[in-house]
Amino acid sequence: MKIRDIRTHLLKAPLGDKRFYSSQAAFPARTSLLVEVIAEDGRIGWGEGGQWGPTEPPAAVIEQIFKPMLIGRSVHEVTRIWEELYGYTRDFARRGPYLEAQSALDVALWDLKGQDLGVPIHSLFGGAFRDSVPAYATGCYYRGADVHDEAAVLEALKKEAASYVEAGFSILKIKTGLWPVDKDAKRIAAVREAVGPDIALLSDANHAYRASDALRVGRILEEYGYLMFEEPVPPEDLDGYRRLRSSLNIAIAGGECEYTRWGFRDLIVGGTLDIVQPDISVAGGLSEFAKILALATAYNLMVLPHVWGSGIALAASLQALAIIPESPYRAFPLPFETEPIVEFDRNPNPLRDDLITAPFSLIGGRLPVPQKPGLGVEVNREVLKKYTT
Repeated sequence: MKIRDIRTHLLKAPLGDKRFYSSQAAFPARTSLLVEVIAEDGRIGWGEGGQWGPTEPPAAVIEQIFKPMLIGRSVHEVTRIWEELYGYTRDFARRGPYLEAQSALDVALWDLKGQDLGVPIHSLFGGAFRDSVPAYATGCYYRGADVHDEAAVLEALKKEAASYVEAGFSILKIKTGLWPVDKDAKRIAAVREAVGPDIALLSDANHAYRASDALRVGRILEEYGYLMFEEPVPPEDLDGYRRLRSSLNIAIAGGECEYTRWGFRDLIVGGTLDIVQPDISVAGGLSEFAKILALATAYNLMVLPHVWGSGIALAASLQALAIIPESPYRAFPLPFETEPIVEFDRNPNPLRDDLITAPFSLIGGRLPVPQKPGLGVEVNREVLKKYTT
């Protein structure tokens, strides 16, 4: 099966009064870049990039640089294509939009290869360890007409956290870092109060702190029984990561801003992380995810992909999570301790909930791994058209 054409779709879904904040910025819209790789027999493979930066740069890379190189190539040459594209651009594009573009194309090619062979992507990587994945709710951002109105935000935060438990989640992740440390301590406490002692809680700062402040926050998280502290310091501060990992009794996670096996090699060998979080739509696609997984498991580290895009990114992540072995192995899987869990973003996102024809739903606290050939999902063309800019 050869590639006949490649098309890019720049998507934007405004959120209006449902916008929210992380420590870094407001989210007035959900955006993404979808790439459509069309085979000579008309079948289509989908991939995704451009999830949190401008969508135009990776789209331009695909249209102007990679597309002319790929027309006429066999979709079964996925690994060779990855290495050739990376080698061709290595001098100037080892990170950023080029890698996002390459990630999107890589997933689309795996999608087509699976369709051609009639099997889901996880079969192409040697088989699935599970047909569903325990899910954790990513939510509890900073919301409201005034995100600095402490009383109103805390009250809404408690209700939001409780709603996730009512929906069937037993693991939640909240945001910190927009407020001062002393005020964020109240957020950390409020969520624990709202959900009780038996719900597993995780925290994500989106690299908001210096190591000294992150250490203060980490000790508050320990006090309230949180299990993970994600991106506590900027991704460049490897010494800060090591300081926190050696000082806190809580798992330190990161990697969503990192690219390729070489970038993750430096994080892993450097002793910075307990939990490795490559984003498949950023770090190099499914091809590179498999290499990062091999490296991380050699160091007995957990791998939990970062997930932030549309239904395409979520489908790709579920295919990846299906191939992660128990780490370390035990007779009975334990979510988060030994069994990987999937990030299920609960913020408003029509690109996740409406773009694919059969949206993902929580079943017994888990998300099913698609079993149809390739990614196992189909795109709703009317929704695609609606949100294409």
